[in-house]
Amino acid sequence: MTSLKKMIGASTFAVMAATGAAQADKLTFYCSAQEDWCQLMANSFQDATGIDVAMTRKSSGETFAQIKAESANPKGDVWWGGTGDPHLQAAEEGLTAEYISPMRDQLHPWAISQAESAGNKTIGIYSGALGYGFNTDLLAANGLPEPTSWADLTKPEYKGHVQMANPNSSGTAYTTLATMMQLFGEDEGFKFMKKLHSNVNQYTKSGSAPIKAAGRGENTIGIVFMHDAVKQAVSGFPVKVVAPAEGTGYEIGSMSIIDGARNMEEAKKFYDWALSAEAQNLALEVNAFQVPSNKGAKTSQSAPDMSSIKLIDYDFKTYGSSDTRKRLLKKWDDEVSVLPQ
Repeated sequence: MTSLKKMIGASTFAVMAATGAAQADKLTFYCSAQEDWCQLMANSFQDATGIDVAMTRKSSGETFAQIKAESANPKGDVWWGGTGDPHLQAAEEGLTAEYISPMRDQLHPWAISQAESAGNKTIGIYSGALGYGFNTDLLAANGLPEPTSWADLTKPEYKGHVQMANPNSSGTAYTTLATMMQLFGEDEGFKFMKKLHSNVNQYTKSGSAPIKAAGRGENTIGIVFMHDAVKQAVSGFPVKVVAPAEGTGYEIGSMSIIDGARNMEEAKKFYDWALSAEAQNLALEVNAFQVPSNKGAKTSQSAPDMSSIKLIDYDFKTYGSSDTRKRLLKKWDDEVSVLPQ
């Protein structure tokens, strides 16, 4: 009992104890982070509260599509993880519910800013910079120079050696698309995406899949969030992580309560718990190297140093808006994905 109180906080525990008997004691949890982290979050919350958790793991774009498809009869309660852009779009389209957590005073300003830009219908839970990683053994075996910039990835010598996710299903890949628009302008940004397309060997469904393939030696270069590349390197795979020279975008991984959730009180309990330092420290157990939003949570020494990376002033409000996302994705579908490789 003492350890439970320590994990979720005495005040939160008291509320749970007082209301627990009246609750359905279950939670349907949609997760868009890495599989082992999703499972650990679900199991840890269940252990801490006794609330039964049914967890489904899908990429950010897939989860957004599912929540939208279920909007007339919501089946999920809370959506945790994945890039912030689709969370912002969900908020704009009325798919998620406003909630102001008592935990907010423990968070970094960027996490609260994310909430305020969405009418408090989402909140930042971690951040991470976009970049890429490459398999050093494969690069050497193919006699390729080490790439250091985004422009390098469009060079002819890397044809068939680059992998990224599909921006329709992956928040990582949509962040890539939106980053190029902001780095180069829309016209030049789409020129870049077309050149890059010529070198892409596969568009995966999941954002982290390209660097996992590189770690296994099935692919040379994977465009991913840098923390996903670090995870492969720390796991012992021959992966080197790159912060592109031109600068890069970043994500604010987010969390939202689904509007019309069947288990609203349980969703709020999870939301508060997930913003605690204790819950965010669980990331270290699964080698998740994002920067946590709780100021008291620990960041791994292996995590990318955000202060040393040339970050653009990523416009979350514009590129997370429904109209912009739909327009850019359609343009990518119509002008990039159809080109020969």
